[in-house]
Amino acid sequence: DRDTWVRIERRLLSKIPGQGWNGTESAARLEGVAQPAWRGCVVWQDQHEPVMWRADETELLSAAPVGNAILSEAPKLPDEWWEALNASLDALAAQQTSRVATPDTETITQGLVTESIRGAFAGDFDTTIERWVPAHTDLNWANMTAPTFSLFDWEDWGNAPLGLDSATLWANSLAVPALADRVWHERRSDFASRDGKVMTLFACSKILGPYAHPEDPRLEPARRTAEQIIKELQAG
Repeated sequence: DRDTWVRIERRLLSKIPGQGWNGTESAARLEGVAQPAWRGCVVWQDQHEPVMWRADETELLSAAPVGNAILSEAPKLPDEWWEALNASLDALAAQQTSRVATPDTETITQGLVTESIRGAFAGDFDTTIERWVPAHTDLNWANMTAPTFSLFDWEDWGNAPLGLDSATLWANSLAVPALADRVWHERRSDFASRDGKVMTLFACSKILGPYAHPEDPRLEPARRTAEQIIKELQAG
């Protein structure tokens, strides 16, 4: 009755890091990022299971989500939408935070990046990350609205390797080649950087790794891109 949105989340105690569990709340201070305004929250511990619950109240989304996390058809997005996406991601990367990103509730570290990439690809190339910046870390088509751009679901944001968000969105677009190409073009400065190349391999490892689905339409484009990036990294 207040025309707001309540987002309810349940998380295992073992998945709540030492930095706390207030991503949506702490993201409210980010400047220049299009997102629903945060109003307040309630947090409580379950009396019967080793879990915590939290309910965050925000303003209503400015529009409907673009679609599923991974798209199979190209959405109709105006140029203004892409401009707003770029402005928000660039503003986010320019912020300062002590938070460390926890994509899929797992703290991202150099070790995790290296292990994921080595588990999917062979070859002699360096996976060291040089620059860490604030990132959303779950940038998919279900967490953004259109035609008015807004980015939501901030529970796991924090410092992450440069290019993680761009690579994640690109990987979630590979089933629609034209859309993946548009993401690559719009975020080309990330993809051109050495860290961005490593993050693209990291994103490809999620598609091509031990849990790869044989009918995933993203397999072949991810494989081709990974082979090219490995050559580039080996060439220095």
